[in-house]
Amino acid sequence: MRIAVYGGGGTIGSRIVAEALDREHQVTVITRGKAPAVPLGTRARRGDAADGDDVAKVASEHDVIVCAIGPSRTGVRAEVFLTAVRRLAENVGTHRLVVVGGSGLLFVAPGLRLLDTATFPQQYRHEATAHLAALEQLKDGGGFVDWVYVSPAPVTTPGQRTGHYRIGGDTLLGDFISAEDYAVAILDEIERPRHRREQFTVSS
Repeated sequence: MRIAVYGGGGTIGSRIVAEALDREHQVTVITRGKAPAVPLGTRARRGDAADGDDVAKVASEHDVIVCAIGPSRTGVRAEVFLTAVRRLAENVGTHRLVVVGGSGLLFVAPGLRLLDTATFPQQYRHEATAHLAALEQLKDGGGFVDWVYVSPAPVTTPGQRTGHYRIGGDTLLGDFISAEDYAVAILDEIERPRHRREQFTVSS
């Protein structure tokens, strides 16, 4: 399968790339800046997710598009992030769009999201709010796009790849998942789609 990963040089993106390579997929890492050093067997390409024409070209050359870019925690790049997600949804055509999401928008009780609780860390609020807006964009404007939004557990850090994880809907499921197992879950969803035009969460 041909997989393009926007933000493939980041913490989560790089692990998605590594997991995809291990499964013998053809992977392209796409970044806005200088092409990064990438693992052997990976193609590096400059590209901007906010450039609709370029997204369409990338999509025409791949089977799946992964959006592993994220908003700033300060809120200064929220609109840039939202524009990128919107342009991706508008221009991937019939190809699958997998969005690496946030955990703050998961529900912890009926009508109460994690980001709205008193204990949610203030420094992550801008980031979580931007992710919620991105999900709402997909729901409102991505009706004909084969998208899926994957929220990890609140604590997602580099760790051990166990290959085991749990799947839930839009409600908080657990507190932790390693970045490696998060990537496993995303590749499993790419290879064997179980969710379409919806959010789901994964946790250890």
